[in-house]
Amino acid sequence: MQTLLPSNWIKVILIAMLGLLAAGSYFYNSLLIGEIMEQERSSIELWAKALEFNNDPIHQQMSMDLLDAARALRDMEEVPDSIIRKIENVEAVQPTQQFVSNELVLNTQYTIPTIVTDESGFIVHYRFIDEEDVYPELIQKYAELNDPIVITFGEGDQQQKNYIYFGESQTVQYLRYFPFFQFGILALLLAIGYMTYKSISRSEKSNLWVGMAKEAAHQLGTPLSSMYGWVQLLKDKYKGDDESLSIVYEVENDISRIRKGAERFNKIGSKPELKSIHIEPIIDQVIEYMERRLPQFGKTVDVRKSIHTNAKVLMNPELFQWAIENLIKNSMDAIKESAGDAYISVSMFKQGEQLIIDIEDSGTGIDRKYINQIFKPGYSTKKRGWGLGLSLTKRIIEEYHDGKVFVLRSEVNVGTTIRIILPC
Repeated sequence: MQTLLPSNWIKVILIAMLGLLAAGSYFYNSLLIGEIMEQERSSIELWAKALEFNNDPIHQQMSMDLLDAARALRDMEEVPDSIIRKIENVEAVQPTQQFVSNELVLNTQYTIPTIVTDESGFIVHYRFIDEEDVYPELIQKYAELNDPIVITFGEGDQQQKNYIYFGESQTVQYLRYFPFFQFGILALLLAIGYMTYKSISRSEKSNLWVGMAKEAAHQLGTPLSSMYGWVQLLKDKYKGDDESLSIVYEVENDISRIRKGAERFNKIGSKPELKSIHIEPIIDQVIEYMERRLPQFGKTVDVRKSIHTNAKVLMNPELFQWAIENLIKNSMDAIKESAGDAYISVSMFKQGEQLIIDIEDSGTGIDRKYINQIFKPGYSTKKRGWGLGLSLTKRIIEEYHDGKVFVLRSEVNVGTTIRIILPC
């Protein structure tokens, strides 16, 4: 068996690249999220210290005492105004603390949802959370994400503790989904790249086969013209000798078939002229021609046909006959010489706006793993086969006649059915 299957190494490399890029992106994203969460925790801790400082009763009482002292000193004439002003400047302490808390701590680059509770679990403050979303279960959720921060107010018996629970900022939430988005984009780009490569590869192979076909037709042209000349000379020489002339006519028929084959090859790659014609005579001619070739194969094969239909199809008769010949020839090759009750069946029927042609044989069948390969250029089960027949057949049916050709069913040592679907 000779098979020229496309290698899978490019597919493996692309998948490996996608995996490496995805793993690298996920790892880097995890590091980035970790660093941002550390910064967010530091921000919350700074905010907690500011709350703790501003609400410390000692600091608040000290400010009040200093302000009372400043008021009392105003009534004393011997106290210079400069000293009183210095004491009165203490009034600026509280606004300064508020500025530090509100502007430098609260207004960070991360809007971190935060809940503050007392020791009983009662919610005393929250920020960056909608009121309707504040519920006790959210505290448990935040506690699982981050360890709560404890802030302490007062001393001794008056000491109280509050707990700050915080979640993740929108920045972190977006970053958690980013690797999946990036993976999807990478997968899409690699898929487009792979499909582009496959398309270019198919186009190159197609151009190669078209070039070979046209070159073969060109090379056959000159000797065929010479052979026609020699046949004419033989007709003139053996005029009146019926036995010799019958041989000459057979040679002429064979030359005509070769010329017809060369014309078929020359049409590959060119847009064929399609005509609306009855398909039954076209199929019938092919079956009769292939039946005459059966003795050359040394096989006894029952050729069955059921092709009665008045359907018309847009087609190029020469190319379509070639496609059917290839399929029937392939069925003949699949039948073993010693096979009993061997048969080839060609049936045709109309189904809605489609014409169905089934070519069935009792041959060796096709292994399941090769069913998707048989129409690819280069695939052949014959030692001397080039693997062009079925590939050209697919091109003729699908590209030139807007139809479909595929393996309808196949079983090893039982037989195969190839189906053609054409628009009527």
